[in-house]
Amino acid sequence: MLELIRNHSKGWLAKIILAVITVPFALFGIDQYLTGAGGNVPIATVNGDEVSLQEYSNTVETVRTRMQARGDQFDPTVLESPAFKKSILDGLVMRRLVNAETVKSNFKVSDAQLNQHILGRPEFQEDGQFSQDIYQQTLEQNGLTATQLEASIRNDLIVAQARDDLARLAFAPQSVAQASAKYQYQKREVSTTEIKAADFLPEVEVTPEQIQAYYEKHKEKFKEPEKVKVEFVLLSAASLLKDVTVSEEDVKKFYDENITRFQGDEQREASHILFSFGVSATDEDKQVAKEKALEIQAKLNSNPDRFEELAAKHSEDPGSATKGGSLGSFGRGAMVKPFEDTVFNMEVDAISDIVESEFGYHIIRLDGISGASSSFEDMKPQIKGELIFQEAQIKYAGLTEEFSNIVYEQSGSLQPVAKRFGLDVQPTDWLSREDAVKYFKDSRQLANMLFSDEVVKDKRNTDAVEVSPNNLIAARVLEYKPEAPKTFDDVKEGIKAVLQLEQSIKLAEEKGQAVLTDLASGKEAASLEWIPAVTVDRKDAQGLTEAVMNEVFKINTETLPAYKGFADGNRAYVLVKVLGVTDAVAEDDSLKTMVQSEYEAAIAQEYVSAYGQSLKAKADIEVSQQLLAGTQQ
Repeated sequence: MLELIRNHSKGWLAKIILAVITVPFALFGIDQYLTGAGGNVPIATVNGDEVSLQEYSNTVETVRTRMQARGDQFDPTVLESPAFKKSILDGLVMRRLVNAETVKSNFKVSDAQLNQHILGRPEFQEDGQFSQDIYQQTLEQNGLTATQLEASIRNDLIVAQARDDLARLAFAPQSVAQASAKYQYQKREVSTTEIKAADFLPEVEVTPEQIQAYYEKHKEKFKEPEKVKVEFVLLSAASLLKDVTVSEEDVKKFYDENITRFQGDEQREASHILFSFGVSATDEDKQVAKEKALEIQAKLNSNPDRFEELAAKHSEDPGSATKGGSLGSFGRGAMVKPFEDTVFNMEVDAISDIVESEFGYHIIRLDGISGASSSFEDMKPQIKGELIFQEAQIKYAGLTEEFSNIVYEQSGSLQPVAKRFGLDVQPTDWLSREDAVKYFKDSRQLANMLFSDEVVKDKRNTDAVEVSPNNLIAARVLEYKPEAPKTFDDVKEGIKAVLQLEQSIKLAEEKGQAVLTDLASGKEAASLEWIPAVTVDRKDAQGLTEAVMNEVFKINTETLPAYKGFADGNRAYVLVKVLGVTDAVAEDDSLKTMVQSEYEAAIAQEYVSAYGQSLKAKADIEVSQQLLAGTQQ
């Protein structure tokens, strides 16, 4: 694993695996590693010490959790790769080897060192100070005792001690480090031009004899793939839509229950006067509050302009009373339902009747409306469509098992299932395996079934396959063509095009090499169209292709301008010109310091890697390839 990590040491995946393998497991389920693991099936043994399948699986899950926490940087396919899972096992094996070596070499961490380390760990601190409560909570959340946790931390400190001692041996003279880094951080001013193969096509002549000779030499490549003609039936939720009806009442109910979905960006600005009657109010308390509200309402009916004055004087909502009752702007879902229902059914400047909520009685004034909402009438067609499709999906789900059973039990024909569900049996033209994959919604499963012996030779229906959500297909083969050689007439035009391209590339290369010779001798070809020069380094290509960048830093720049040419596939012969070279390290003192540190860190990593490989070379390690392959599946 150390070798894998070294090769990818700048990648985020490597850093995560390193963190899991070499940094304490304390907060990530250490109990799984300290208790009960010995009874599990071993996926590997290291000098007789077992690495259990449970321990391996727990470590994979720990890495998975950390990677998923990276959000959009997380690529879940990495977790399924054999290389990834092998690296996890290699790390656990290496951990066993290093632990054994530290015991053998008598590495120790004193109680005082352990206590100082625990007290200084940020995850156990609050406001910069060690917190016994947080420490205890950590133990409880992970099902650990203090002894188990401290034993794990002590072990990790010992391993880190051994690793750090090796790393301290790393040293590189400044001249060596900077000479190496000179090329890593060097910048080059580059331009390119192309001699296109297409420009030479008019000069190329291909004879019938050349085409025939090519066909005879490569005849095994010119084969018509096996093909089938198929008929199939499709059960889909979409085909059931015509049988589904939704009432106006259902549509309105859905709109009312999901009103916040249709709010849009509408905001309402309102003010209120609150007459509170308390949480455990009696009927008498409520009556007293309501009489106050009725009294103020009568005054507002006479003079609505007194709303702010009366709110400031009588409202029992201290937050809004000082602002004349203003609650500001809010959308749906921000207020209790009786209040919201009233506000969103008012006209601007209108004053409501008395509204009762859990807080008391309100008199509400609507002060303004901003944004827009979607009315029921506007949304009715969309909601109706959603509800119809939902019902069709439910109906589809209820029919899939019966569909699959009929296809399987009456496998000699698709007519029974077509008749039962009122479906059309649809034919196809000839399909290769890859054609079938595309035809049936990228379903390789169904395509492979169509070419199986059971379906082709035994003339049976395929199983029912859901080729995409809510689309279930069963098929059978009507005709089959085995793989067969293509005739000369079928392929001669294609061969001609290949030979023309090969010859045009050869001519482009010959021209390019001649131009390169002239450039090297100081002759500039007037017909060349160089792109404007750009300054690149190893991390910033400035738009140059990967193929060009692979050549840029291989060019000898003792004499400038310097040139190099290469064939870029079947497209062109590319000329690369280096106009200038900048030594970034020489111009940046801070970079010099960083380079020295990076170089010594790289050497230190090599030491650690070599140490790990030496331990593995001397160890008796057995891995259950069958179990490892099973976890990869």
